[in-house]
Amino acid sequence: MTATVASDTQAAARARDVWKVYGTGEAQVVALRGVSAEFERGRFTAIMGPSGSGKSTLMHCLAGLDAVTRGTIEIGDTTVTGLGDAGLTKLRRDKVGFIFQQFNLLPTLSAKENILLPLSIAGRKPDQAWFDTVIATVGLGDRLGHRPSQLSGGQQQRVACARALVSRPEVVFADEPTGNLDSRSGAEVLGFLRRSVAEYGQTIVMVTHDPVAASYADRVVFLADGQIVSELVEPTPETVLDTMKKLDGAAEAGH
Repeated sequence: MTATVASDTQAAARARDVWKVYGTGEAQVVALRGVSAEFERGRFTAIMGPSGSGKSTLMHCLAGLDAVTRGTIEIGDTTVTGLGDAGLTKLRRDKVGFIFQQFNLLPTLSAKENILLPLSIAGRKPDQAWFDTVIATVGLGDRLGHRPSQLSGGQQQRVACARALVSRPEVVFADEPTGNLDSRSGAEVLGFLRRSVAEYGQTIVMVTHDPVAASYADRVVFLADGQIVSELVEPTPETVLDTMKKLDGAAEAGH
């Protein structure tokens, strides 16, 4: 069964009947099977599923990091599918923010320089008021001159969050953003992401395997075997865990 998430013209990102196939012949792997989903503006959506369900593949396709085999991806009013290298570079620079599990900070740059790097590359000046707001929200005011090696893991991830938000992208994609953090640092990062949605209308799409992390989202979309099989609105850690257990049980029964 393929569940289609309710249509909304205010979608910040959209997948329409998306297939992703790797390899050919006997080595062929179908990672996504006809996925259709919409991710509303100003909302925090988590994508979950058992290992190998296609959740990271879906996010990479949505973000223009990976090309779809069939189907259409849109971000705002831009059709991502079929864009050339220059178009994809512009899209990722102007409309998309990224937060990765590994932080991906440049070790020779200060926290402030890392945060402003995407704008520097694009030749854009930061909006000072927005920059100050982001820094205050992530609580890094006294750390801007520090290099990544002088920061804790939680502080480095907050720098990465600020970097993703400072250009005011249409969507921020977060791939296991708390995967390398202890529970306290993870909660700080998730709290910041939650506030950026609630207070500033940011749109966030996050892949996670952690039910507690997913409970910060407005909605959780569940994948299994490359298809959307369920979703939860206003999730709690308990309802997320229950759904994951059912999916894991179904996956085991199918093997």
